[in-house]
Amino acid sequence: MGQLDETRFEAVVGAPCPACAGTTLEIRSFLDRRLLMMLGDPNDDGRWVHDGEKFVDGTYHITCGSCAHVVFHDDACPRCHAAGGLAKALADTSRLSVPKRCPACKETELLALALIPAAVRYSGGTAALPRPLVDFSEAGYHVVAYACESCDAAVVAQPCPLCDAPGPLRPRP
Repeated sequence: MGQLDETRFEAVVGAPCPACAGTTLEIRSFLDRRLLMMLGDPNDDGRWVHDGEKFVDGTYHITCGSCAHVVFHDDACPRCHAAGGLAKALADTSRLSVPKRCPACKETELLALALIPAAVRYSGGTAALPRPLVDFSEAGYHVVAYACESCDAAVVAQPCPLCDAPGPLRPRP
């Protein structure tokens, strides 16, 4: 589990801002995004593939949408909890690059999974769709695995794909 469990997360987002009593929040979280790749480049912008537990697990920053008061912030890596890892995760580029062809069968189409920072506006009820804060190949966009559907070959980033800490990686929900 991340620095916030579901109970604590609900308490933070359910309370009014202590500075202005506002009820709209901006939540920043590292979220899972799936990409279809062709010859090492994305075919599209990708799609979100996280669930509610993974959204809570990756949350690192929550601010009031009205006055920008920081309601929650954690500078540990959202993936492995290494101290100070958030700054590295946001500043570094991906350590795992997707090859132009599958190393096993030479297929040109691969699937990639990335963890990227995203922002969501929330004011109770259902949250809006996340907005990516970075694009593919920019700092903060981390490919964590890729796979070939033709031959089932797969590669997973090691150690921590966000901050490069030696691990071990903690289990995710």
